[in-house]
Amino acid sequence: MLNSTVRQELDRLYADDKRQRDAGLPAEERTRNLTVASGEFLALLAFTMNARAVLEIGSSNGVSTIWFASAMRRTGGFVTGTEVLSNRAAEANGNLAEAGLADFGQVLPGDAALTIKGLAGPFDLIFIDAEKEDYVDHFRRVFPMVRVGGLIVADNVLSHDISDYQQLVREDPDCETAT
Repeated sequence: MLNSTVRQELDRLYADDKRQRDAGLPAEERTRNLTVASGEFLALLAFTMNARAVLEIGSSNGVSTIWFASAMRRTGGFVTGTEVLSNRAAEANGNLAEAGLADFGQVLPGDAALTIKGLAGPFDLIFIDAEKEDYVDHFRRVFPMVRVGGLIVADNVLSHDISDYQQLVREDPDCETAT
């Protein structure tokens, strides 16, 4: 699914992420990219469901956005990311351009709670990967924006305590969920 330009950009970004971790930077100062396996899974998921509209809450420097955009290039779709840190959003958009994927994705700067108000759904796939204490609020905002039969995927459900989020989704009669 990835051409050499995309692979090269992802390799560079993952190497930078490793340097940040090896330097012991605190989590709030790192780019906090998802793993290669998670990126591959998300791209495959978006591609196989023929997603045309993807929303990402928490893009950081755009690694996950690049994975989604690589799938969007194949489906003719578009991923819209959100990133609270404006410098990171600018970096993410630059990274999308370096990967040759600027026509298939964009990261909007600002608080997702405000940013998504200006977006029109429905979205085929919504990915939540932001501050864990905000997952419940993000879910409540984006659930009306996902198409019937669409997916909301939340990252870090095993590595972090997001039990409030999991309980909310499990108790919602309009949701089917799996961990």
